[in-house]
Amino acid sequence: MIKLEQVSRVFPGSEVPAVVDLTMTIGDGEVCVLVGPSGCGKTTTMKMINRLIDPTSGKIYVNDQDTSKIDPIALRLGIGYVIQEIGLFPHMTIAENVATVPREKGWPRDRINQRVDELMHLVGLNPGTYRNRLPADLSGGQRQRVGVARAMAADPPILLMDEPFGAVDPITRARLQNEFLRLQEQMKKTIVFVTHDIDEAIKMGDRIAVMRDGRLVQYEEPDKLLSMPADDFVATLVGRNRSIKRLHLIKVNDVVQNETPFVTPEASVDEIRSAMEERKTNTVLVVNAVNKLQGVISRAELKGVEGARAAQIAQPVQNTVEWGATLNDALAVMLNYGERYVAVVNSREELKGVITLNYLLDLVRDDAAA
Repeated sequence: MIKLEQVSRVFPGSEVPAVVDLTMTIGDGEVCVLVGPSGCGKTTTMKMINRLIDPTSGKIYVNDQDTSKIDPIALRLGIGYVIQEIGLFPHMTIAENVATVPREKGWPRDRINQRVDELMHLVGLNPGTYRNRLPADLSGGQRQRVGVARAMAADPPILLMDEPFGAVDPITRARLQNEFLRLQEQMKKTIVFVTHDIDEAIKMGDRIAVMRDGRLVQYEEPDKLLSMPADDFVATLVGRNRSIKRLHLIKVNDVVQNETPFVTPEASVDEIRSAMEERKTNTVLVVNAVNKLQGVISRAELKGVEGARAAQIAQPVQNTVEWGATLNDALAVMLNYGERYVAVVNSREELKGVITLNYLLDLVRDDAAA
């Protein structure tokens, strides 16, 4: 889908090239992450793909077409672009922002309205609630979702994303990353993603391009990058805790367990104790008839409540991760709430199982020993 051949860029007045002889190919439907320290050339590389910056030398091909022979405006209208600052037009409503590119392409009004509603649903923003609001009325995470929706509005085959989640808090950032990975499973876009965060690169990328001083140091799949760094620079960038970083590569879907017992909201105290004894645990989850998570009960909460039912003594469950999250997300939630497990739920809050801290520790030990 995208091919760079010996691409270089020297800015006027500078003797040091920003990008030097960069050659790489990004396959159709792949997420390629450009990572490296500030000034390494990753954002310049991205901007050369849609000709916001033209190469000084070399060739860039998009879908086998030489981009130097394509009108820059036409090229950009076929490529979605998401930046860290989001860049929403403050005087336009959310719907008007999302509709920017389809409007420029001359789509009929009905088609635009249908596409806006479709994308707002896709990124988790109810059109009835948010369509006519202004960007200033939204949180940072919500504005970022609008930015992603706007980039996808004309259904471009390529998305360029420059530090798209860097301006939000860590918890919102993890949720946006997971949401975007879920969307990518449906969209199968070709994505070039710029970040300075190696953990984000490992989590988001099908392939990772490590850059330094304008040059490509290593271009590899995340697991191979972790196991076989090309040199000391890459090894230092990746860091020593590579076994923990591999938790980014495993989805909770693939390893979810059922070690923590659950009871119904109508369960008696005796039934709750029995469930704890059967599994030799001090915690049970409360799940209703349609498998929705209702709460959690610890052994300490069973004192002095004889005759009560589970629904009356259950406490809210905060340590949850959604189906599709990574094991690293699960570990972060455990550490944040001081728990030794997380409950895994789907988008309808239905319990799918648990991930335990013991399981993660065993996984990291086995990987480190391998």
